[in-house]
Amino acid sequence: MYTRARCGLCRTAEAQVTREAGRRATVRHVDIDQDDDLARRYGVRVPVIAVDGHEVAEVEVAPGTVRRAIRAASRRPRLG
Repeated sequence: MYTRARCGLCRTAEAQVTREAGRRATVRHVDIDQDDDLARRYGVRVPVIAVDGHEVAEVEVAPGTVRRAIRAASRRPRLG
């Protein structure tokens, strides 16, 4: 989950992502303001939710999006 400090949408999305991920996934928060490249890449379109490296939502997270993305990621073959 790509976020930035003092972002109201990020806090709202964080609660939803945590609920939908449950025990199925670990939620990792990345503050884009701590990395110039990420700040340029994401700018104001945070929060951005990525599941297994695939961006699945940005700014507003529709209900069920994270749950479906986690399910799809679990069915993808793992490389390595």
